[in-house]
Amino acid sequence: MQKQRLQKLARSLDALAEKDRTVVQRTREIRSLRRQAALDLHGICADFVRALNNLLAHTALDLDPAEFHPDHAPEDGMLLFQINARGRILQLKFEATPELISTENFRVPYILEGSIRCFNQQLLEQDLIEEQLLFYTIEKTRTLWRFFDARTYRSGKFDVDYLISLMEQLV
Repeated sequence: MQKQRLQKLARSLDALAEKDRTVVQRTREIRSLRRQAALDLHGICADFVRALNNLLAHTALDLDPAEFHPDHAPEDGMLLFQINARGRILQLKFEATPELISTENFRVPYILEGSIRCFNQQLLEQDLIEEQLLFYTIEKTRTLWRFFDARTYRSGKFDVDYLISLMEQLV
């Protein structure tokens, strides 16, 4: 009887080791995906700034940071990107979810969450700052950045067209 119990315990412990290896591997995959997602978000912002600056004659948009290297970013800290067009600000902040994957604030599973704020001097004087939520979602066939407007429940892909619509509101 004791031998059978020892064998069963040995199998259980071996199974735990495999389960732990799987969890460690999944954690590495999610961290790598988070770094790539941050790079993608910066790339979308950089594409927007570059495209608009190529068309502007008398002003220029600034992206801060101008260059982004996800390997230099804090693993679990908050990141901030800002687009400035003569005092018209689009400010993006985001961070990793406490769990590897979450559905707490958005119905589609996500691994990064944050917000985008839009403001200018006029809106600041009225204490109005437009804010929408951001999520890096993991869907069945793709991963992507999505915005979510909690006031209207509108949601969609975060891309250059979305940034154009936000900047249009500030001009």
